[in-house]
Amino acid sequence: MNDAKNTPDSASQPLDERVNNRSQRPSSDAFKAFMASNWAASNQELPPRDDVAGHAATRRKAISEQFKGERLVIPAGPPKVRSNDCDYRFRPHSGFAHLTGLGLDHEPDAVLILEPVAEGTGDGGGHHRATLYFRPLAGRDTERFYADSRSGEFWIGARPTLAEFEARLGLATAHIDELEAAITKNVGAPEIGGISIRLVRKVDENIDALVDTARYNTAKDPENLDLAVLDALDEKLTEALSELRLLKDEWEIDQMKIAVAATVEGFVEVVKALPRALTHTRGERVVEGAFFARAREVGNELGYDTIAASGNNATVLHWTRNTGKINAGELLLLDAGVEVDSLYTADVTRTLPANGAFSEVQRKVYEAVLDAADAGFAAAQPGTRFRDIHTAATTVLAERLAEWGLLPVSVEEAISPDGQQHRRWMPHGTSHHLGLDVHDCAQARRELYLDGVLTEGMVFTIEPGLYFKNEDLGIPEEYRGIGIRIEDDILMTSDGPVNLSAALPRKPDDVESWMAGIYREADDGGAS
Repeated sequence: MNDAKNTPDSASQPLDERVNNRSQRPSSDAFKAFMASNWAASNQELPPRDDVAGHAATRRKAISEQFKGERLVIPAGPPKVRSNDCDYRFRPHSGFAHLTGLGLDHEPDAVLILEPVAEGTGDGGGHHRATLYFRPLAGRDTERFYADSRSGEFWIGARPTLAEFEARLGLATAHIDELEAAITKNVGAPEIGGISIRLVRKVDENIDALVDTARYNTAKDPENLDLAVLDALDEKLTEALSELRLLKDEWEIDQMKIAVAATVEGFVEVVKALPRALTHTRGERVVEGAFFARAREVGNELGYDTIAASGNNATVLHWTRNTGKINAGELLLLDAGVEVDSLYTADVTRTLPANGAFSEVQRKVYEAVLDAADAGFAAAQPGTRFRDIHTAATTVLAERLAEWGLLPVSVEEAISPDGQQHRRWMPHGTSHHLGLDVHDCAQARRELYLDGVLTEGMVFTIEPGLYFKNEDLGIPEEYRGIGIRIEDDILMTSDGPVNLSAALPRKPDDVESWMAGIYREADDGGAS
C-alpha cells in the first residue's frame, strides 16, 4: 500500500497552521470529550481588593479631568514573538499598568477604555466610566483549555476571571469579544453628536487599525482626513499619561523601595560571584547571570538589560553584550536594576575593583565621580530645577579634569554653552526620572521634565561618570581603560532628597570593606 496516497497534500495546508505539525494533538470527538471531563471545580471565592486599586482609581480620575467627553483607549499590548512560535515574557504598556494597577504577565491583548459620561457622574465623581476588556480563562469544558498555547490553562496556568479582576481592582470588566463595539460605537465629530477617540498608539497595531478605520468611516470627508490632527490628539494622551507619573503616590514609593532593596541584594550576589568571574573567559556573563538570578528570584524581571562592563568595556555607555573577561586590577562597572512584580524598577550603578582594592589612579577618578554625585545630591532640593542636578555634578567633573591637566580650556569656558569640552569624558545626562520605566515619564513636556521644578514625590537618578577610553590619545596612558559611574535612586521629599540606594556603599574605603566582608562571610560558610 502506498501511504503517500493517504497523506494530505502539504501544499494545501495553510502556512499559519504548519506550526502545529509538531504537536500531533488528537482531534477525535472521543479525545475531546475525555479532555473535558473529571476536572475539579475552579475556586469560586473572590479575592480581596488589591492595595493599589484606590491609587489606580485616583490616577484614572486625574486623566478623566483632562479629557472630558472623549473616549480614551489604553491597550496593554499583545504578546511579542521572540522566535517563530515562542513569545517573550509579556509586559504590559506602562500607561496601562499605571491606570489599572496590573503588573506581571496575565493580561496580554487587554484594553482599558475610559468611556465619557455626563460630567461628575463617572467613577469616583469623574467624567468617565472605566472598563477593562480582556480574554478571561477558558472553561475546562472548552477546547481552548488544552488547545490554545497562548491562553489555555493547560499551557500557561490559570488566569483571573472577569469577576476576579473586578473584585481585585474595583474596575468594571468585560469580555474582549465586546471590545470592537466598545471602541467604534458612536465615533464621529462631536458637533454632530459623535464621540472623539484618543488612543495610546504603537502599543497594539490591531487596535491602531481599528481606531483608524472607525475614524475614516465616520469622517465627513474621508479622502481629506487630516491624520496629523488625529495623531496630535493621540500624542496628547500619551503625553498626559507620562506626565501623570512624574509624581509618585505612596503606593508607588513603597514599590520603588522594594525594587531598590531587591537590587541591593543582587549586587551582593555579584560580589559573591566575582572570584569565579575572574577565572572565566566570560566573566562579565558570570556577573550578569548572578544578578539576573536574584532578579528572577525576588522580583519579576530585570528592569533593563544589565551592564556588566569591565576594563575598557566600562567606557562603553550601553555595554550589554557582557562577553568580556574580568581581569584582576581592573574595574567592574555594574549598572543593574530589579523590576518587581508591580513592574516598578530600580536603576543603580556601582563601580567595583575586581580584586577588591582600588589602585591609586582608579581611586582618584572614583573620588571625582563621587564628589560630582554628592554635588548633584546637594543641588537636588525642593523648588530647584531638575536641570540644576546636572549642572552641579558636571561642574565638579570639569574642575577635576582641569586639575589633572586634561581639560584644554578653562573650567568657565568648558561649562559654558559654547564650550562643553568636559563632555568628552561625561557625555550623558546626570539624571532621569524612574518608576514603571527605567527612563520614566519620557514623553513629558520639557518644561515639566528638564526645566521642571523638583517636587515632593519625584523619584529620579543621580549618575555622573567619567569614561577614559583606551583609544583616547588626548589623555595620559594611566587614565586609559578606566570607566566609572556611580548611580543612586533618589526620592524627593518635602525635607529634601533621600537616597533610596544608600545601603550600597559609595565611598571607596567603604566599597573595599564591604567587598571584603562579603568574601569573609563566604569563606566562613555564611555563619558570620
